[in-house]
Amino acid sequence: MSAGRLCSRVVATASPDETIGAAARRMAEYDVGTIVVLEGDRHRAVGILTDRDIAIRGVARKVDLEAMPVSALMSAPVQSIGEHTPIEQALSRMAIVGARRLVVTGEADRVVGILSLDDVLELLVQETGTIGRLLEKQQPRIST
Repeated sequence: MSAGRLCSRVVATASPDETIGAAARRMAEYDVGTIVVLEGDRHRAVGILTDRDIAIRGVARKVDLEAMPVSALMSAPVQSIGEHTPIEQALSRMAIVGARRLVVTGEADRVVGILSLDDVLELLVQETGTIGRLLEKQQPRIST
């Protein structure tokens, strides 16, 4: 399975100079915990801002969320993969760079989704359940 098939295609975005408050409201609107920060007309991903970034590096430090730009709290550089990348390679990349999320890009490096570790874990849980049901059907029935 490819990263593009598994990733979330709902992507909320912000510009680096947008306020953190505005980005947080967009997270609420889209019901997501991650904003991909895009730069310029090329829509090149330059950072990621998570709800955890806002809580830990923003709210806990009592920053003015309506004055501080997204670029001050975002994580950069962006870790990205192509949408046709196999899940196994995506997981390996996550492990190497220590990231729980990868931006998924398509043609001309345009952002098409976000692949999270939770997406991969959900797939593993589903597949494990399927394997379990298969094994149950193959167990010989012993009557007493």
